[in-house]
Amino acid sequence: MEFTSLLGRSSSGYNPLVQTTTPNRLSRNTILFVLLAVLTAVSASLLPNGAFTWLWDRLNVFATVFLGIFVEAVPYLLLGTFGSGLVEVFVDRDQMSRWVSNRPAAAAISGAFMGMIFPVCECGVVPLTRRLFKKGLPLSAGISFLLAAPVLNPIVILSTASAFGWGQMLFWRFTISLIIAVTVGLVFSAQGEAGEVLRPVLAGDEHDHIHAEAGDSVREKIRKALLITVDEFFDMGRYLIIGSLLAAGLQTFIAQSSLLAIGSGPLLSVLIMLLLAVILSICSTVDSFVALGFTGVFSFGAVLSFLVFGPMVDIKSTIMYLQVFKRRAVTYIVAIPFMMSLIAGLVFNYFVK
Repeated sequence: MEFTSLLGRSSSGYNPLVQTTTPNRLSRNTILFVLLAVLTAVSASLLPNGAFTWLWDRLNVFATVFLGIFVEAVPYLLLGTFGSGLVEVFVDRDQMSRWVSNRPAAAAISGAFMGMIFPVCECGVVPLTRRLFKKGLPLSAGISFLLAAPVLNPIVILSTASAFGWGQMLFWRFTISLIIAVTVGLVFSAQGEAGEVLRPVLAGDEHDHIHAEAGDSVREKIRKALLITVDEFFDMGRYLIIGSLLAAGLQTFIAQSSLLAIGSGPLLSVLIMLLLAVILSICSTVDSFVALGFTGVFSFGAVLSFLVFGPMVDIKSTIMYLQVFKRRAVTYIVAIPFMMSLIAGLVFNYFVK
């Protein structure tokens, strides 16, 4: 008898002894799931009474704030992406060169005043500016338009006038925003071409797969504009969601009363309002009514800095900027308006009001 036969191995190679003694091993995912469940149960048992109620309340606040920011911004993002589609199919580079001067100062000023004819907030202006760059808009004009349009557009002017009247707040918000936008545009004019500050994918124009042809009818152009609108909306909409989530999280878990308590001095009040402008991430079409609630607590300069800086830079718009511009360019787009808004607020606090 062979040795293998003593082990009970059949001629086919089957060994019943080995098969019956091999243990069944749990998968790694199952073990991790069990450990996570045990850890969660232990952690929950250590939490004080009322912790789940507090967490549930916070989650409700988070969801409410997120939906408020997102629903408020979506119509204007849609408006901006629709404007982007119309620009793509109805505007060519020759028309752009006739409308906007290539001289840096003139281009920056004309770009800023372009904001008066486009009723878009800080969300909708980003895809529209991206499309204008592709159509040959000079860099200085595009940057000025990007920063000025959320303040200088007719809807924001009317909302500011409704909240504060046709007085100093409206005038200085309009004037200082215009100065900051033109200044930042002139700074970027030293870069030369837009491709030097745009992200490589954008500069390479790789996403454009829908183009208007010379023989297209108006109906066909509108159809293509709507297709571009859909593409742009979903492209930029995901970053709007991320920005809205971050803003909602900061508003939910950072007590605004703590910020307001330390914002009493001429300098601190401006810094706190600039920080609130970023954290709250309110659409520029309605931020005047929020700022109106701070007028009894904060100085004129602090409220003015909030109204100037908020439409230019907040969480959701900064995330969108990062999808269009290189990081160094975004640093300038954020830092220069911040410093100029801070200086403007301090000047009013110390020398005017």
